[in-house]
Amino acid sequence: MTAFNLEQHGLHVADIRRNYNPPRLYEDAIRRDPGTSIADSGALIAYSGTKTGRSPKDKRVAKHADSEKDIWWGPVNFPLDQHGFEVNRERAKDYLNTLDVLYCVDAFAGWDPEHRIKIRVICARPYHALFMYTMLIRPTDEELANFGEPDYTIYNAGQFPANRLTSGMTSQTSVDLSFEEREMVILGTEYAGEMKKGVFTIVNYLMPKKGHLSMHCSATADPKTNRSSVLFGLSGTGKTTLSADPKRMLVGDDEHVWTDNGIFNIEGGCYAKAIDLTEESEPEIFQALHFGAVLENVVYDEAHHHVDFHDTSLTQNTRGAYPIEFISNAKIPCVAGQPTDLIFLTCDAFGVLPPVSKMTPEQAMYHFISGYTAKVAGTEVGVTEPEATFSACFGAPFLVWHPAKYAELLAEKMKKYNTRVWLVNTGWSGGAYGVGKRMKLKFTRSIIDAIHAGELSDVPAQTDPVFGFEVPTTCPNVPAEIMIPRNTWADGKKYDQTARKLADLFINNFRQYEEGASDAVKHAGPTAG
Repeated sequence: MTAFNLEQHGLHVADIRRNYNPPRLYEDAIRRDPGTSIADSGALIAYSGTKTGRSPKDKRVAKHADSEKDIWWGPVNFPLDQHGFEVNRERAKDYLNTLDVLYCVDAFAGWDPEHRIKIRVICARPYHALFMYTMLIRPTDEELANFGEPDYTIYNAGQFPANRLTSGMTSQTSVDLSFEEREMVILGTEYAGEMKKGVFTIVNYLMPKKGHLSMHCSATADPKTNRSSVLFGLSGTGKTTLSADPKRMLVGDDEHVWTDNGIFNIEGGCYAKAIDLTEESEPEIFQALHFGAVLENVVYDEAHHHVDFHDTSLTQNTRGAYPIEFISNAKIPCVAGQPTDLIFLTCDAFGVLPPVSKMTPEQAMYHFISGYTAKVAGTEVGVTEPEATFSACFGAPFLVWHPAKYAELLAEKMKKYNTRVWLVNTGWSGGAYGVGKRMKLKFTRSIIDAIHAGELSDVPAQTDPVFGFEVPTTCPNVPAEIMIPRNTWADGKKYDQTARKLADLFINNFRQYEEGASDAVKHAGPTAG
């Protein structure tokens, strides 16, 4: 058998370890990667060094005549000239060529065979290889033998810094993507999530070119009908918790594409937050973190290798990566039929949004582009003022096209497949944070159940006077008095003032997207005060 090589990529390392399985990567990680260990659960514990999260300000997209008119340039997509990209790629290859062993992972992004993308990851650390072996869709032996040339290649030289004097660099970290070269280069960061989100960014560029909608969301499917449901939401809104639904099949927890065939998961694994994880709070995730999984930047005790998920001394962004088949109700292959419902989750700390609202296609586009949630502004004693957070399409850092492009695809598919759209508030009721109370999870679960059962489509509803959407006044197993938020506040005038404040935040945020939005969408937001 001829040894696998990467000569076509300009890499001349003799020992290329291609698609090593978890046991072999465990062995290499323990032998070759200082600090790596094994938890008492069997998961591999690894550390990403000084960078324990993504570096969005260091992300660059190579500017090229073939794609520059497609790209939403600005704080999400900083341009990099072609020469700068080539310098960084050469720097990465020079570093990789100094090593005695390289790891190569050849795998797929996208469960639908019609749309899957062949990804090649070249890296130096066994932890990175195991991570991407987990997060991509693993080929069969036959598929690997016939893999051929990749569609996109990732050069992960994250242990080696970028040169600050290279044109376009702002630090020793650089994550560069070229759609023309079909390559990604990583320098100066060993955080594994950069590779995962790099693949998602590639998909976010390619799929809309074909008329398909790439989405930062979780998804479930009805085990009887195979119809899907899609849940969008920023961190802390309940996306992962609510997609862990024993009555439904899990299609995926983070990245999907909506086509004329239905929806499919982009990934072969899940990358869950591990902060404060307990078996009681998230049993499926907790139990999935066994042999074959990766625990990233967690703290454990030396005597027993028991992980303390509450210890955030290294980072609050502790993570666990595991193959999706480690979840008992995962739907393999991870594809499902057309969505019956889209659910936008928001944790409204202002306490003015209803527990559930039904939206028109135009309102859905407006709120999709807005991507709203709210959080408490800090942890100091007495600081209780909520802080609004907006992230276009519930995933702004990974968009390539203008957000309106994704919103138009959303509306087009909603109309074509008669998909209902809902805004579900998992945040506060009866007042803002500090006065009201967090919506009970059992009520939110009942709302999600009612949405899936079609029980909210024809119930009596009121039009919200500020935000304009239709608010159901009844829902099975949910107290009627909490359905209209103004009725839950002790001071109606205070509610009106707070609702007006939140509406103004929406309006101010949306101004940056008005140029790419239709008049119908512009007028679908809150009324101006």
